[in-house]
Amino acid sequence: MKLHKNSKDLLSIYFTAGYPTLDSTLDIAEALEKSGVDFLEVGFPYSDPVADGPIIQESSQIALANGMTLSMLFEQLKALRSRVSIPVFLMGYFNPVLQFGVENFCRACKDVGVTGTIIPDLPMDEYETLYQEAFEKNGISNVFLVTPQTSEERIRKIDQLSSSFIYLLSSNATTGNQLDVQQEAEAYFQRIQSMNLTHPVIIGFGIHNKETFKKATTYAQGAIIGSAFVKQLTKNTDKKAITNFIQSIRQ
Repeated sequence: MKLHKNSKDLLSIYFTAGYPTLDSTLDIAEALEKSGVDFLEVGFPYSDPVADGPIIQESSQIALANGMTLSMLFEQLKALRSRVSIPVFLMGYFNPVLQFGVENFCRACKDVGVTGTIIPDLPMDEYETLYQEAFEKNGISNVFLVTPQTSEERIRKIDQLSSSFIYLLSSNATTGNQLDVQQEAEAYFQRIQSMNLTHPVIIGFGIHNKETFKKATTYAQGAIIGSAFVKQLTKNTDKKAITNFIQSIRQ
């Protein structure tokens, strides 16, 4: 379940575990795979999601109110690989991971078949000195984020530490802001593209429809849609609605 550098037009979907209902996580994951999504990002909710826009913040608050915790999520994910075969990444903040115990967290990810993690507030240096061994021992890929301000030296280091993909933020804004590929952003995407990195680059933040997905995948191997899909879940979670949403991006 590895993402390849020569892949094209990969579509990843983010959604919050335990939203809109406590037990909807695997149903949504299965429906997304059947709709043609290439890999998933399942968010574990946190009470202080500073990098998230209002849509994902609200989904986190509702998920927490529903009773979603990391322990509950891992319990639900015991059935993951009997229902979903595509790569699945857990995304969230470091505080719940630290409370759960980093070793325990990595082992639990391995036990349920999680591919990797995206923990935006885990500093790269801290990961490398304190936690890399626990992740690698359990075969869990940790995904690092690149912003327009990230230096080439740091990006090279991220590429070296990565084992799945590099998450390229379209801007420094919070999630949910629409992708606006102006001259400055284009130059940023082209700069990353010209670095010819070892691992696939996936663009996130602001991808919300077919047009923005196509723009993003001009410069990268794939793109991630989060807020727009979570917004869709507030309206309708049935399989047909999910399929229609994915088809609106793909077709």
